[in-house]
Amino acid sequence: MPDRNANQTQPINRRRSGRLLSWSCLLLVALLPLAAAAQSPEEEKGLEISMEADRRDLGFGDSAASMEMILKNASGQTSTRQLRLNTLEVPDEGDGDKILSVIESPPDVRGTALLTYTHVNEPDDQWLYLPALKRVKRISSANKSGPFLGSEFAYEDLASQEVAKYTHRYVGDEPCGDGLQCFVIERMPVYKDSGYTRQLSWIDHDEYRFWKIDFYDRKNDLLKTLTFSDYRQYLDQYWRALILDMHNHQTGKSTRLSYTDLQFRVGLTEADFTRNALRRSR
Repeated sequence: MPDRNANQTQPINRRRSGRLLSWSCLLLVALLPLAAAAQSPEEEKGLEISMEADRRDLGFGDSAASMEMILKNASGQTSTRQLRLNTLEVPDEGDGDKILSVIESPPDVRGTALLTYTHVNEPDDQWLYLPALKRVKRISSANKSGPFLGSEFAYEDLASQEVAKYTHRYVGDEPCGDGLQCFVIERMPVYKDSGYTRQLSWIDHDEYRFWKIDFYDRKNDLLKTLTFSDYRQYLDQYWRALILDMHNHQTGKSTRLSYTDLQFRVGLTEADFTRNALRRSR
């Protein structure tokens, strides 16, 4: 794990610690009704829908896939990259999944790899391995809104989207997908240094799958739209969209991610998601 515990606090007297804990518990119990009362019905429903979508994806364990990334500029010119994507589910409530993305072609960027540790109450940890420099570069929190290798996907888009990283509000229902009805949920990042003020998500009533997300920039202008298509079900439970299209409304650029050979429970472990694994990924 990254050095999240580098600054340890000094131990305090056990009796005093117990007294502080008791008062903290009493205060928390007293404030819970106030916190619930402060939440509007739209916020309660938005959170319930988001939690149900998350609950339906629990227990997949790990997955591995090949992926094609097609970058298109405003003039319609394209460039293509092939990637490998490994994901490890993290059952800890304070953390999200671990994700390793490795570029396999073209040759000039082959071996470039991004490792992401998603957190809930702390900034995500991300490291980028650059084979030309033979070094691992840590992505700072302030830079996570930047584009991943020139694509329309920001570094923060490539982390798992944990429910607790946002506030949620139900906006209404709209048609979506292939003749489906979707909940429209507004979610606002609560973590520091996000490149977005808010997002609008379309989640279908039937299977709680995401069909579209609108991203609004720091000026609250529509920046990008991500659409999901070609859904397949795995292990009789887990739905995955095999095509993701991210369109930038402000630049006219777009990026398509197409998944192939997606497999679950292939035996990945923590050892496959370390900073040393970044160097071995080529």
